[in-house]
Amino acid sequence: MKPTASNAPEIKTDILTRRLYANDASMYEEIPQAVAFPRNADDLQFLVRWAADKKMPITARAAGTSLAGQTTGGGLIVDTSRYLTGITDLDVDGHSIWVEPGVIRDSLNDFVAPFGLLYGPDTSTTNRCMIGGMIGNNSAGNFSVKYGSTRDHVIALDTILSDGSRVEFGPLSNDELKLKLVLPTFEGAIYRDMVAIIQAHRDTILDNSPHAQIKRRNTGYALDRLCLMEPFESGGEPFNLAKMLCGSEGTLALTVKAKVNLEPLPRNNILIISQFEDLYEALELTALCVQHKPAAVELVDDVVLNATKGNIALSRNRFFLQGEPRCILITQLDGDDWDALVAQGDAIIEEIRGTGKGYHHSVMTDPDEKRRVWDLRKAGLGLLMGLLTENRSPEFVDDTAVRVDDLPNYIRDFEQIMHKYKTSSVYYAHASVGELHLRPSINVKSQEGLDKMKAIAGEVAELIRKYRGSFSGEHGDGRIRAPFLEQVLGRDMVALFERVKEIWDPEHLLNPNKIVFPQPMDTDLRFGPHYHMAKVDTVFKWRKEGGFDMALEACNGAGVCRKLVASGGTMCPSYRATFEERDVTRGRANIFRQLFAGEAADAFGSEELKDALSLCLSCKACKSECPANVDMARMKAEFWHGYHQRKGVPMSHQFFGNPGALYPMAMLTPGLSNAVAASRLGKIVLQRILGVHPKRSLPKFASKSFRSTVRNEQIVGTTVFLGKVLLMVDLFNDVHDPEVAIAAKRVLEHMGFEVLVSDHAEAGRTHISKGLLDKAKEIADRNIHYLKSYAEQGIAIIGLEPSEILTLRDEYLDLCDDGDLETAQLVAQQSYMLEEFLLLEDNRALLHQRFNAHGRAVMVHGHCHAKALVGMTPMMEVLSEVGYLPTDSGAGCCGMAGSFGYEEDTYVLSMQVGEQSLFPAVRILDQGMLICAHGFSCRHQIADGTGRKAEHPAVLLLALIEDDELRR
Repeated sequence: MKPTASNAPEIKTDILTRRLYANDASMYEEIPQAVAFPRNADDLQFLVRWAADKKMPITARAAGTSLAGQTTGGGLIVDTSRYLTGITDLDVDGHSIWVEPGVIRDSLNDFVAPFGLLYGPDTSTTNRCMIGGMIGNNSAGNFSVKYGSTRDHVIALDTILSDGSRVEFGPLSNDELKLKLVLPTFEGAIYRDMVAIIQAHRDTILDNSPHAQIKRRNTGYALDRLCLMEPFESGGEPFNLAKMLCGSEGTLALTVKAKVNLEPLPRNNILIISQFEDLYEALELTALCVQHKPAAVELVDDVVLNATKGNIALSRNRFFLQGEPRCILITQLDGDDWDALVAQGDAIIEEIRGTGKGYHHSVMTDPDEKRRVWDLRKAGLGLLMGLLTENRSPEFVDDTAVRVDDLPNYIRDFEQIMHKYKTSSVYYAHASVGELHLRPSINVKSQEGLDKMKAIAGEVAELIRKYRGSFSGEHGDGRIRAPFLEQVLGRDMVALFERVKEIWDPEHLLNPNKIVFPQPMDTDLRFGPHYHMAKVDTVFKWRKEGGFDMALEACNGAGVCRKLVASGGTMCPSYRATFEERDVTRGRANIFRQLFAGEAADAFGSEELKDALSLCLSCKACKSECPANVDMARMKAEFWHGYHQRKGVPMSHQFFGNPGALYPMAMLTPGLSNAVAASRLGKIVLQRILGVHPKRSLPKFASKSFRSTVRNEQIVGTTVFLGKVLLMVDLFNDVHDPEVAIAAKRVLEHMGFEVLVSDHAEAGRTHISKGLLDKAKEIADRNIHYLKSYAEQGIAIIGLEPSEILTLRDEYLDLCDDGDLETAQLVAQQSYMLEEFLLLEDNRALLHQRFNAHGRAVMVHGHCHAKALVGMTPMMEVLSEVGYLPTDSGAGCCGMAGSFGYEEDTYVLSMQVGEQSLFPAVRILDQGMLICAHGFSCRHQIADGTGRKAEHPAVLLLALIEDDELRR
């Protein structure tokens, strides 16, 4: 099946790649025959002709965030996201630019922002969705009331047609159109046949298309838009088939590049937040808000708002909520004059209050607060798709649109359908343009639920016909809505759509059975009555998820894990370096689910899954940044445990996963241990036997461990008056960086605490990372019982290495037996990172009294586990409280990730991850500026990558004590 040309594009047919591309963000799953990665237009032409020769259908795909199943297919998947990312020919004065289909929407706006421009359509997935997909779906987004949809901004499309020819479609004058009509080519035939359709059926098209007042319209092919162009509408816009290709879902042509319109970047904006106890009050108020020409009016209901409570990252964005609203409206106003804009916002609020609708209304002007509100809104889709319940709220009627004035009555009618079928729905999104995302709660894994879904879809189709609405506002018809187009628009319209498909793609090569000639909506479902997840034995209890099987089903395909460095956050570090689907949480989760599905599936010995997990850094960013809270680090650990049971434990996993077994021996002669590890012979041995990359030096052992240093040491500093604390000194800070533990002890004593030192150095973190879960559970059980008495006395348990102390609060709660859960929870409640403990109410005041950094600047880098489970706030606030001026590095993962950065197979990638943002941020610092990192691995990665020394916050605090002592 491989192409024969020497310069042909890459085509993969291995089962792992094919599995990775079997899903998008929809409810569908179909394993393709092959996946291709074109680099240019020539590659696209080659692929079309190659597939045609093999009679293999082609499905184009960018980020794969489509919700209607249009980027899944059983033939050749063409992934344009990896290489087709060019941006060219910016015309600042003409407000236009050419972009390839793999350009991320936010990346485009980052490119044009310095010129005061932006690309207007703004979906909730803008940090990973791509222009090619936006064209395919005619995407619109939160600001469509102002900017319309992608169709309104595409000027021209450079395409590959189904015969392999390359044709550009753009605006034509009437004379230019006449020239096209006489071309003796496939392009000419398309123009002749399309013009004939409009001439013969214009009235039918306009009479049966969605109401002209509905901005969000993506039902079928946009023939109605062509009807309003010259020469069919006097004074209309120039004839342009590119407008119809928008929303055609890759069924008519493949996009090489697009010329898109850009808008002036608004200078200022404000938000009006209105909170309601009643959904219909919000819907009725929407029409009033729209009269003021806003940039957006978005509705978020309590289902979405409540889902944010369980998400570590998004729960921080609930700051503006008053009580427990049934729903909120987020209205954005744009303008150049700031004072006038604020005055307009105040006036609108007074008008709103005069209606008596809603119970709290406010204007928001702070940039960071506005960003957090929009982050909460944009996470709605992923949150809903990731709710761990049998009733998952599938996407099948969520994209309907009606006129804004019809919206309250339409939703009342929709709720009657919900009552009829004894279910409920979520209501959120684009109220300003009459489109709410509606997701009924249905269990499609039962036949009863599947039948209910099909029945509801049919009744909603009738309802849309009644209101002359659009069955798809922007997500597309695809597999899910195409079967109902005839019911919504009538047979005459669907016949015209079928004719369009025949004109452009007579062999049905391009994404067949989407929009026209559809299969039944329940074909190729990811979850259905056929689906069963194997019951397997696990070490983790998977309590929160409701079982390992539910954890494997949590990923919904929304693709938040595909965001790049510029979008912030941490996940997925390896994807940001490789751009491989297998290196995102979504890809790995799909492989997990597919391989474990079945009555007796056992994927713990799978080489495919091992390969997919090979570059996972276990950073845990997905646990907080993924709206579905997929914990890939834990899933990876569970897999490695099962793999070891079947294949044995490699020596490298024993070495890195169980360092406590070797450290006592190494510490007998630390100088000799260091010399041997650094020697040429030592490096050869480490490389050949343990897989340590020769360019990486192992951490040096200190001449004396922390525990041996302080075993007989007396308390230094002030008289104890605040009580006792237990310092959990991990193995690495004990034997490699004892100065950190010494500093922490001195700081706590200086604060007035008696510092007890734990007997145990290991928390089991390294064992978990390498899948040595039996040993990890043994350590967890021992520590839970050891720490019980301290926790019961209210003694704080303080850790210095984030990943180690946070294991007590995270994995221990899932490793322990049911009988120990209450004790584990008590221990978790009493466990703190040092900086967290110092910020407790009674301690915070002492920081001002006992420390003063006199405004010295420090750059701060947070450990991935701390950022995922706690956030950066504690470390930043502690440093601020004592007088430092901290700035966040803004970097994601450092790339070391425990042993990941040391291993031969992953060393290069670990350095690439460091180079993404952390190393450059460090290199531009003045040599005198301090660097703070509480992660042991982070400090060593910074040293190896930049030559700069980073300090633990305890060391920075101790320096202030010593400076004060010197001044005395």
